[in-house]
Amino acid sequence: MIPVNEPLLDGNEYKYLMECIETGWISSEGPFVQEFERGMAKAASRRHGIAVCNGTVALEAAVAALGLQPGDEIIMPTFTIISCAAAIVRRGCVPVLVDSDPVTWNMDVAQIEKKITSRTKAIMVVHIYGLPVDMDPVLRIADAYKLRIIEDAAQMHGQTYKGRPCGSFGDISTFSFYPNKHITTGEGGMIVTDDPALAERCRNLRNLCFKTEQRFVHDELGWNFRMTNLQAALGIAQLERLDAFVKIKRRMGARYARLLSGTPGIQLPLRQKDYAENIYWVYALVLDESVPFDAGEAMKRLSKLGIGTRPFFWPMHEQPVFHKMGLFAGEGHPIAERIARRGFYIPSGLALTDDQIEHSAASVKEILR
Repeated sequence: MIPVNEPLLDGNEYKYLMECIETGWISSEGPFVQEFERGMAKAASRRHGIAVCNGTVALEAAVAALGLQPGDEIIMPTFTIISCAAAIVRRGCVPVLVDSDPVTWNMDVAQIEKKITSRTKAIMVVHIYGLPVDMDPVLRIADAYKLRIIEDAAQMHGQTYKGRPCGSFGDISTFSFYPNKHITTGEGGMIVTDDPALAERCRNLRNLCFKTEQRFVHDELGWNFRMTNLQAALGIAQLERLDAFVKIKRRMGARYARLLSGTPGIQLPLRQKDYAENIYWVYALVLDESVPFDAGEAMKRLSKLGIGTRPFFWPMHEQPVFHKMGLFAGEGHPIAERIARRGFYIPSGLALTDDQIEHSAASVKEILR
């Protein structure tokens, strides 16, 4: 079986992990944590980085740090991972959904302004699968309506929008370091911002909101969202090779495109927009309506051929948990619904070999014949 993702851990990962073990610094108080925070902040052209234990809690802390109140509305894409909406709902805020762009699969920014009401306080931008959201219109809208911007750049390590790093937009941005990301710490996340007050707020929230003057006394409830020194050691070794990893991913994407170009029945990832070149976080495919089966069946057929796959995100407006809460009743977002049912991605990890790419592409063609 060719795995859908396998990270590359052949740099300084072992060396830095052994340093943690030899020095005894394995907790969140180890020196690699702050070094990783500084490195990620610099990579994102931000002033502050706050390391946390995963990308989901990075979103939780980011939403909480902005001081949003119950009932406040936050506009976000319906096509994304549930972590984005969960962070909003747990805060008592209301997610307001927009459909996807059919070509980039990102949120359709043309729909944002019509969703704004007197209760709208923020826009959550989520960059999807390799191309960033078209940020200029989002920034103009946010400025015109005095809205905060939360940027989920979980999949965008090393990507840029018009030459500016993803993770540098808006009030606060987040990254994930899950094993399928360009930088992995196993699990892990990072919040980045230019606002020192927001940064300090996030640091307090991730560390149980201890009072500065008296530890174990708390005026409010925070979380234990801390990243360990072991995780940060991995992250630093990965960050050292980020530029090389981006080149590998783009080379893999170009190879897949050459092998699959012209194949009937599938939509390939867009190579570029005028504002960005695809970073191919994953190599995603969407089946045309002419194909007589959906993504689930395609993945079963590929599994029998030894090809690992993973489905697309399922839209927020179709999530049973939110229906139970009375959210999104009767909503329809046809583009997101279609790509969720007909989209999946094939092996895309940094450790993927050329032979594996060729076998994966040939297998896709075989199931479509």
